[in-house]
Amino acid sequence: MRKHAPNHQLKSLLAEARLTYETTARAVRAVADELGLRLQTNKTAVHHWVSYGAVPEGPTARCLAEALSRRLRRIITLHDLGLPSATGAGDDSIGLALGPDPVEVLATIGEADVHRRKFLTASVYSFAATALPLEHVTELAGRAAAARSGAMAGAAEVRAVRDMVALFTEMDERLGGQHGRAAFVQYLISDVAPLCRARFRTAALHREMLSVASSAAHLAGWKAYDSGEQGMAQRYYMQAFALAAESGEVGQDGFVMRTMSQQGMKLHAPERCLDLAATGLSRAAGRIPARAQALFHITHAHALAKTDRRREAAVEMEAARTALDSGQGEDVPFWALAWGPPEATVASRTAKVLDTLGDHRRAGQHYTRAAASRPADTYARIVALDLVSAAESQLKQGSLEEACATWGRAMDHMDGVASARTRKAVRTMRRDLAPYRTRGLRCATDLDERATAFLTPS
Repeated sequence: MRKHAPNHQLKSLLAEARLTYETTARAVRAVADELGLRLQTNKTAVHHWVSYGAVPEGPTARCLAEALSRRLRRIITLHDLGLPSATGAGDDSIGLALGPDPVEVLATIGEADVHRRKFLTASVYSFAATALPLEHVTELAGRAAAARSGAMAGAAEVRAVRDMVALFTEMDERLGGQHGRAAFVQYLISDVAPLCRARFRTAALHREMLSVASSAAHLAGWKAYDSGEQGMAQRYYMQAFALAAESGEVGQDGFVMRTMSQQGMKLHAPERCLDLAATGLSRAAGRIPARAQALFHITHAHALAKTDRRREAAVEMEAARTALDSGQGEDVPFWALAWGPPEATVASRTAKVLDTLGDHRRAGQHYTRAAASRPADTYARIVALDLVSAAESQLKQGSLEEACATWGRAMDHMDGVASARTRKAVRTMRRDLAPYRTRGLRCATDLDERATAFLTPS
């Protein structure tokens, strides 16, 4: 750690947050744990940061900024802390705000993504930023339209972008989020962002373009999520929300809030997940086709289960099922098909609710049903992950051989899928099977051999 003058900015923020050096160190280590890092930060290190102006090295500074953001319930940047950028490469807070021009921010994030600039690709998921869609959901509706220039665009251009997003979405599910990621983000920068600024023949067409751009940003976020880059994914989602709100497309901004709620639940960060899910549902309820609305109900049910509101979670699960039944035959908006048919998505998310509530038998059944309801050649990744979850539910019930068979089926679908999540699922499987492997149980040892080969770089 390099020493300079005392860091008065950091000292002031720690005083405002009422954190001691010991509790600060503990908070930094907690954030690092979420990233899979093992920092040795202690109260002596914090003392050196404050008293001698020592500069934290590596990811420690970003973890410190996020720890204070959570404590103070606002975004704290490295600049606020009196610290330089961790890499000197750029502003680590880019994309966490909902500013007046989401197109410009989206292009900046995309450039950092394409060129793998670590100040964003290694960024920390921000709890503080999750409050912004809730705070701005009404303010954004009144935002003045950004100035537009360039050639006249029309329905053909909008349709072309929609088709391209659909193509990359299908590719993403079949081959994994890491496949074609750089190509899609480059398309986002070079084609989608300029079209958002183009002159359109009608205001309605421009709004439609913003809606399609929101879907593109949402897919870019999903690709980052599938690559294990949670902070980058969150920044894309924030801009997807801003574009959806600006487009005025009914329900789409709520759909992005739903995704952000799911990301927070996956990261074991339920603080605002319930509010995001509930607000997303309220933005869509009664205003979109019932089959699409079912997606909002089931995410709300999951958030309720995560906060131990069991009875309300059960009511929302039933609301999702009822919406699917009543909406049979209805078309679903383009942006709501991010994960394929709503029926399969609801089955998968219902399983997660049941798992959270401790009903592993029914959870396993729903995971299996979800996997069977999607064409495996088109949705290889999500079918594999649903089967992994089904196997985990079976193991929790003591059915080792059945679980191993299901894990084997899951791995059948993973070949050729470039996804950090599938690799993580296989590593978790090895860990769960370790006790059985040491006892020499054949199904566990055979599966472990296959997993080892899968994880070994070719």
